[in-house]
Amino acid sequence: MLTQLHKVEQSLNQVILGKQQQIRLALCCLLAEGHLLLEDLPGMGKTTLAHALANSLGLSYRRVQFTSDLLPGDLVGLNIYDARSQQFRFQAGPVFSQVLLADEINRASPKTQSALLEAMEEKQVSVDGETRALPTPFFVIATQNPLFHAGTSALPESQLDRFMFRLSLGFPDHQAEHQLLQRDSSRSRLDLLSEQLNTDQLRALQQQVPKVNASDALIDYLLALINSSRHRSDMLPLSPRASKATLRAAKAFAFINGRDYVSAADVQQVFPYVAEHRLDPSSAAQESRLSQLLLQQTPCPL
Repeated sequence: MLTQLHKVEQSLNQVILGKQQQIRLALCCLLAEGHLLLEDLPGMGKTTLAHALANSLGLSYRRVQFTSDLLPGDLVGLNIYDARSQQFRFQAGPVFSQVLLADEINRASPKTQSALLEAMEEKQVSVDGETRALPTPFFVIATQNPLFHAGTSALPESQLDRFMFRLSLGFPDHQAEHQLLQRDSSRSRLDLLSEQLNTDQLRALQQQVPKVNASDALIDYLLALINSSRHRSDMLPLSPRASKATLRAAKAFAFINGRDYVSAADVQQVFPYVAEHRLDPSSAAQESRLSQLLLQQTPCPL
């Protein structure tokens, strides 16, 4: 099945040109059962990446445009009174999908954003006192525009902490953009994507990730990175959730690369994407200053 996963990666690279690293990291986030925050200018391919992931993995997909007037019920669903049966009937919202694209999440009110917190952490939602489980797997891809854009507001730290990775696609290079202009539209390319994995196969791959071995020395190195942030005044301290996310992401990255053990290089590869938005919520996705500082100043004994 790992071969099939690499075929998924290859097909995604045919849709999102010149972004091999970001595509591998997005797959890594999905395998580690995390959630992904994409921050970039409009028109950079964020929505296309989310839709392409769902298509190639055979997952149900819903897109929600976050606006200032979006209500929590628009996202999680409502109990609606049925006059014929004289009973309330639950109408599920778009959160009941396997891949949820929360488009321009930082344009919604804090009340609506908070409706996602339980879903992202517990894989369930509560409506009128009743808890309802979400589909498995459940993967949130949220996009946000830079904060200097009109109508945006910063996500609170509690919301940012729910995202395993924050990525930026960035501008394509000259060759990739040249190909983009020569070929058909991205929508027609999406339609050509075939399902490379089904839900059961994806779940089997996700269940293999925790089995990747992480030595005691590797975990000590990871904890040294995390603890370094807790003794500085120029950054926010990293929580145990961040340390767990770093280890899960490093295991997934090693797994994608065909190894059954985690190396220090795996931790160093994923750490900026896990840590930077937690260390400095006001930073931009292209920045990795604080995480790189911790990597440089923390000795690696491996």
